Amino acid sequence: MIRQKSSRKPAAKPVAKQAKLPKGVIAVAPPSFRRERALIKRGVWPIAGCDEAGRGPLAGPVVAAAVILDPKRIPKGIDDSKRLTAERREELFDEICATSSFAVAFASPARIDRDNILRASLWALTRAVRGLPEIPKHVFVDGRDRIEAPCGCDAVIGGDGIVMSIAAASIIAKVTRDRLMCALALDCPGYGFETHKGYAVPEHREALDRLGPSVHHRRFFAPVIAAREKHQPGTVEPDLFTVETQIDADVSVAL
Repeated sequence: MIRQKSSRKPAAKPVAKQAKLPKGVIAVAPPSFRRERALIKRGVWPIAGCDEAGRGPLAGPVVAAAVILDPKRIPKGIDDSKRLTAERREELFDEICATSSFAVAFASPARIDRDNILRASLWALTRAVRGLPEIPKHVFVDGRDRIEAPCGCDAVIGGDGIVMSIAAASIIAKVTRDRLMCALALDCPGYGFETHKGYAVPEHREALDRLGPSVHHRRFFAPVIAAREKHQPGTVEPDLFTVETQIDADVSVAL
C-alpha cells in the first residue's frame, strides 16, 4: 500500500516578539568601536576621537576634547553626551579619565570674537589633539569639517552618536565645560551660568538685558550686542586683532 504524503506543513517555530517602544520613541543605536577596530587591524594606532562643547551659548569658552580609548578597557555605556543625564555623564567622565588618554583645550570668548565660532572651535579641536600625551596616527572628529591634525583625519557628521571615541570626547568636553560655567557663575553672579551654562534660554536673556554683558559674554552674538547697546551706548569696539593678551589666555590640559 502506498502511503500518501501529508499535505500538512510543519508548524512554524514561534517568533519571539520584539518589545514595542512607546509611541513616538525611536530606537537609536549607541556608538560603536567598529571604525577604530578596522584601523587597528590595519596596524593604525593610536586612534583618537575629538569633539567640542559650547558652540551655541552666548557666554563662556568653547571646550574641545580629544580621547584615545584603551580597546581593552572601554567603559560601558559611552554615548553621545546629549543622550545622557548629567549624573551619568559625571560617572562616565571619571571612568574615561581613569582608563584613557585625553586632552582638553579652550577657545576663549576673545578668540571666538576675533576668529568666529567655527574657526575658534576647529582651532580648539586641533589644539586638543596636539595636546595628547602621544600624537595619534588617526583622528575622528565630529561634524563636517576636518581639522589640521598631524595625522590622518576623518570628519563624521553626527559622529558623537556613531563613533565611540568621539562620544567619549563629547562627554569629557561637556562635563569640563559645565564645571567651568559653574565656576564662572561664582565670578559673575546673577546671570545663572550654573543652570543654563551660558545658552540663550529666556532666563539668560532676561539677566543679560537687566545686567548687561559680562566679561565672559561673546561680544558679537546678537543678544549680547543688543544688551551692550542698551547699557553702554556708543561704545567703541576694540581692534580684536590687537587683543593678544586675552586670546593668549587659552590653555590646554593633557592627562
